Amino acid sequence: MTATATASERLADKRLRAQRAARGRLALLALGGASMIVGLDAALVRLEVWAPVSSQRAGDVHGLLMALGFLGTLIALERAQALGSRWAYLAPGLLGAGALALLTPAPLLLGELLLAEGCALFVAVYVALWRRTPRPLVAVQVMSAVLALTGAIMTILAGIPAAVPALIGFIVLTIASERAELAHLAMGPKADQAMVGLTVVLTAAILAATTLNAPAQFRAGERLLGLVLIATAATLLWRDIARRQLRMKGQNRYLGAALSAGYVQLAIAGAVLTASGLLGSSGSYDVVVHGVFLGFAVSMLMAHAPIILPAVLGRPLPYHPALWVPLVLLHGGLAVRFAGAALGDWRVGGVVTVVALLAFAGTAVALVTRRDTRQLNTEVHR
Repeated sequence: MTATATASERLADKRLRAQRAARGRLALLALGGASMIVGLDAALVRLEVWAPVSSQRAGDVHGLLMALGFLGTLIALERAQALGSRWAYLAPGLLGAGALALLTPAPLLLGELLLAEGCALFVAVYVALWRRTPRPLVAVQVMSAVLALTGAIMTILAGIPAAVPALIGFIVLTIASERAELAHLAMGPKADQAMVGLTVVLTAAILAATTLNAPAQFRAGERLLGLVLIATAATLLWRDIARRQLRMKGQNRYLGAALSAGYVQLAIAGAVLTASGLLGSSGSYDVVVHGVFLGFAVSMLMAHAPIILPAVLGRPLPYHPALWVPLVLLHGGLAVRFAGAALGDWRVGGVVTVVALLAFAGTAVALVTRRDTRQLNTEVHR
């Protein structure tokens, strides 16, 4: 009886610890979600349309809120979960806290330093993962975090536009290595070597983009980076399984569409960067930045959410056809936005993309909670 009671107590204690850990991860996910919400509000401010909170300061830090506050927190949280060490969760915690600190009355430097510290811990998380599994592909992921840290430092030293090439590298290497890891069979045994090659070329292009751009008329570094983005998009589109999934049904077709559309957006951003540079015009800057961080990164997030969220929260996110709505809104809004960028007015498309992200967040929450409600009802009827 005593042994049975002890075993039951241990099981109950294990479940309690798991629940506490899940609540902690949910709190960190909420930080990333909060960064997205305020980042979208800041986007509306920058678009000069109605925003729930009209704050010029929020508009000024919109890029950091979305790139490191929203995307950085989510990526760091997923990697901390993969490592399984408590200290690793400090990385997403600092990134989320830093993003929100940007909006407080405190000096901007406070939020920027918190973001840099979060990126530094993010690098440490990846190094720990590499020491556990010393594969070239994990080394590529270490470099992606180094580029995130570089972007955070560049923001402090020279402003957000100067940090854009490094932050682009962070997103591209993170997603490319993730796709190589998930689709290793389709990409073949040389996927690791291909990612290492991409890392070397992309890093060289980023260094060139940040050091060879003194004459505004001759931005050779940015054009080199644009060519690398085009080549990366073409390689991923050709070697990934996305094209095959487009011929399937249900979740596979949704995944293939999200991946393929993301690769096309990356290619568009690279083409514009090659043709006119990052600051060639306000329209080119808008297309490059939003092509990478919205069209590419958020499309990948929509594709991977049914895989990432269950790993982080321990709750399934079942596929539902409703997930197509935010995906179509995102890429339709970007098409309208990019067409408007040529005319100097991207407000309509910008608002549609804001609605797309809100629709995706709402759909994901609804699908998770609906599944939990059904499970609860089933247990009650039993």
